[in-house]
Amino acid sequence: MDEQNEFEQDFRDEFTEGAFFSESDMSEDILEAAYAVDSVQDITTLKFSENFAEEIGKYHFSTLQLAFDFYMKYSKSKGFSARKSKTFKNSTGEIYKQKFVCHRQGFRMEKYYTMKKRKKEPKLETRTGCEARMDVKFVPETGRWHIFYFSDEHNHDLLDTQFSAMLPAHRKMSEADIMQMMNMLKSGISASQIFGLLASQAGGYEFVGYGPRDMYNEIARQRHQIPGDAARVLKKLEAMRLKDPQLYFKACHDSRGLLRNLFWSDGISQLDYRLFGDVIAFDATYKKNKYSCPLVIFSGVNHHNQTIIFAAALVVDETTDTYICLLRQLMFAMKGKTPTSIITDGAMAIRNAVRVVFPEVRHRLCAWHLIRNVTSNVGSPSFTSKFQKIMLGDYKIFVFKRLHSVVARYVGSRHDLTSFVEHFQRCVAHLRFKEFNADYESTRGVPVMQTCIELLERYAAELYTHEIFCFFRPFLSRAGSMRVLNIENNDDDIKYIMCKHGRPDFMWIVDFRQEMIFMCTCLRMESFGISCEHIVKVLVDIDICEISRSLVLDRWTKKVKSAFIDPSGFTRDAVVISRQSALMEFSKQLVVVAAKIIIVFTLKQKYRLHIVEENNLIKTR
Repeated sequence: MDEQNEFEQDFRDEFTEGAFFSESDMSEDILEAAYAVDSVQDITTLKFSENFAEEIGKYHFSTLQLAFDFYMKYSKSKGFSARKSKTFKNSTGEIYKQKFVCHRQGFRMEKYYTMKKRKKEPKLETRTGCEARMDVKFVPETGRWHIFYFSDEHNHDLLDTQFSAMLPAHRKMSEADIMQMMNMLKSGISASQIFGLLASQAGGYEFVGYGPRDMYNEIARQRHQIPGDAARVLKKLEAMRLKDPQLYFKACHDSRGLLRNLFWSDGISQLDYRLFGDVIAFDATYKKNKYSCPLVIFSGVNHHNQTIIFAAALVVDETTDTYICLLRQLMFAMKGKTPTSIITDGAMAIRNAVRVVFPEVRHRLCAWHLIRNVTSNVGSPSFTSKFQKIMLGDYKIFVFKRLHSVVARYVGSRHDLTSFVEHFQRCVAHLRFKEFNADYESTRGVPVMQTCIELLERYAAELYTHEIFCFFRPFLSRAGSMRVLNIENNDDDIKYIMCKHGRPDFMWIVDFRQEMIFMCTCLRMESFGISCEHIVKVLVDIDICEISRSLVLDRWTKKVKSAFIDPSGFTRDAVVISRQSALMEFSKQLVVVAAKIIIVFTLKQKYRLHIVEENNLIKTR
């Protein structure tokens, strides 16, 4: 028996119902273009009528996969689903014939009925031995796949079409939905909320085409495309470096090849360090992630007195050696620039590491941690208030207090390494957006003058950012309550001895030198970089209408970043983001209009299908 007859006999032995189509129907001369299926778009535009089975033998396909997609579309429209079954290969191993069967073909294996110690309820019976199927074969003369046999006789009830979409074979997420889902996950939206949003876009949960479990499975597939959590996070950082060539990261492994420490700092963080890295905070008290690994954050404050991130690291332990390694990585990432001061929580391992790497740098304890310890250990609000006033004066420490709460909103204990880095970078992006808003507030207008020292006040308003100006202005007001008790003229300087009006027991001395150098015994300028009311009193006394350059730290001014901004005003990423925003806004307007016009809606659907086909072709290549 030859190969052809063997194939036909094999199929006839298994199934007796249905229609076979003769070779004459498959000749090149009578192929009809109307029945040619050459793309996914051809399938999606098909309408399966009641008597469709009568003409199904006329269809022919350019690929075997399109033949299966065709039968899947047909099965969905009729209330069942299909799966691939027996294949036939030639002597070279190429498939030349295949049969596609109803999802209820065959029977459940006997062993599943006799399982011992079963903990779960058995799954519903779905196999009924259904003999409905479609067989296709490749015809060399036409170079196409033709339907060889077709049977639409089912031995079970077909589902209503509204339920057929819920059959496992039909529950699939489109590439567009997957992309949208992953983007929303990166934005911190929960999976349950995402499913609700997708259902709203589709017009209802029944029109989504898949369930929450399918979405969770797809999320898992997307996250496990790269084996191993450590490998995935390194792949993620590599992808980030393609967009930001200045990004630096370093992974340290132990002798077994396991990841111990991961340090990273992006290009903007490194630029911020060049401008604001004179004082850095070294915080290793945050430990909220899947592996309970401490998160080390190197942070500071920008020209708006807002928290900024210089670098971050995940570590497996909190030893001196680990912290020495991180500080050296920080120095390498920042091109060797050392800070003037470093602030920590006082942990002994950190203190020892700072002494080794930064022996000349001033090491101070974090004010927020000190006040928190006073509050918890002393328990006296009055004492805490006095302690804070002695230590900080008028300075507020909200920037340190808020850092943990901001991080907590973005990262959680459920996150693996990759998700943790992604969500932490969202936290960084949030902080940078706040800086962007503060930049806008500092340039959109001029504050209303409120003091009697208007010339100095206006100069300060033009010089400082809005936040720093608001911090400085009370000192202008307080200068009016200062009373000069005595002036001592020396060869090199002039000393102003003053007190607060009505409080002669509290005195301060301002040392003024001819080079426009001012020093006050209150040390506010040295501590915070802002002139105190005592120095302001001297400026008014000697009739100076501008704040001396020796009293201005560039880090608090509006123009501190002007030297580092691209002349065009945009970075490459900024251009891409602006284009995306413009296209997104345009697409929203297009959707509103197209949804109201049937013809436009139809054309939009055809264009969408064309895009899907192009994406599939690209993947195939």
